[in-house]
Parts: sequence; C-alpha cells; structure tokens
Amino acid sequence: MKHDNVGAGSEPLPDSIVYVVDDDESIRGALTSLLMSVGIHVRAFESADDFLAAEMPNVPSCLILDIRLRGTSGLTLQQEPYKESVRLPIVFLTGHGDIDMSVRAMKAGAFDFMTKPFKDQDVIDTIAAALKRDSELKRQEKIVAGIRQTFDLLTAREREVIRLVADGLLNKQIANRLCLSEVTVKIHRGQAMHKLKARSVPDVVRKLQQVLPVQQSTR
Repeated sequence: MKHDNVGAGSEPLPDSIVYVVDDDESIRGALTSLLMSVGIHVRAFESADDFLAAEMPNVPSCLILDIRLRGTSGLTLQQEPYKESVRLPIVFLTGHGDIDMSVRAMKAGAFDFMTKPFKDQDVIDTIAAALKRDSELKRQEKIVAGIRQTFDLLTAREREVIRLVADGLLNKQIANRLCLSEVTVKIHRGQAMHKLKARSVPDVVRKLQQVLPVQQSTR
C-alpha cells in the first residue's frame, strides 16, 4: 500500500525520531515498518521502563504509547516524576476504546488518542502533526535559551535599567530611581537593547517575559 510521505501537506523532518512503546510485538513491528516506509526513524521498546532508560537526542520527537503495559503503565508517564523527563508529544494507542482513559490522557496533555486497529494513514498524519509541534516547541526553547544567555551576560546595571524600561518607566524616571544621570541611563539602555537585539520597548517586554515570566511592577 502506498502512503503519503509524512502526511498531507507536511514535509519530512530529517532528524526526527518516533518512539514506540508497546508490549505487543506485532504492533511494535507494524508501527516500525509503517513509519520507516515513509522515512521516519523509529525506536521501539517493549516497556515504559526500557524507554525511560534509553537516551533521547534533542531532536523533534514524539511517543506512540500503549496505555495498558506490563510494569509502568502508559498513563503513568504523564505523571510525576516522569513528566519532566518525557517532554514530548504523546499519542496513546489502546485496543480497549476506554472513554475514561482517553479523557484522562487528553486532560493530562496527550497529543492524541487512537484506538486499535488503526488506519495507517491516520497514524502517519497524526505523527507528522506531533513531530511538527515538537519541532516548533524545540525551536522556541532554543530562542528563549538564547535570550536568557544574553540577559545573563548583561552587566548588573544594564539588567537593572532594562527591567525598568520593560516596566514602562521613562529615562528620566529611571535616572531618578537609580540616582543616575539621564545620559548614563541612555547609555545602559542602548547597550542592553543592542545586546538583546531588541528593536523597541515592546520587543524588550516580550523578550524579558520569556526569561523572567513573573515580572513584578517596580513602580
């Protein structure tokens, strides 16, 4: 049977991985063959514990997970202390069609919930969407990490000034607050904005909100 490359309207992600966790060998084999047939790299595991013990490269990824597993259950991976170590979209598979389970999984943040037997193209399309989401999340995380690194490299005075700029204070108000000259404030402000590659005050606010999400008003 011929399948679309990675789903309708989607481009393949060359450095992506799909993890399959299912204690049914036939399901693992079928999913591995299906995804490999459209150029997706797959790593299959018999148990959640085996999956958790594996190294996971920082590339766009998703997890196809059977809800009912021997040992650690699929739903358990959405809970603490596993939640932080499994930060990727989860597509649940079940042969039971359990509505309560699907509701619990989706409320806990599952990307999707599919029942066995599944249609090949439905799986391919769902996985393509999950990989796209994870790719976008990783891209955003990289941007935020860059902003945080730059912010940490600002001098103490530059950080102090730029926080007040983001809080909406004018140069004169900042000068009065910090007992500096207005010219000095302008210099620190300009240096901080240059280092942060911020083009405007709204851009400063947006960037600082990403690295300092809890901003208390300094007024």
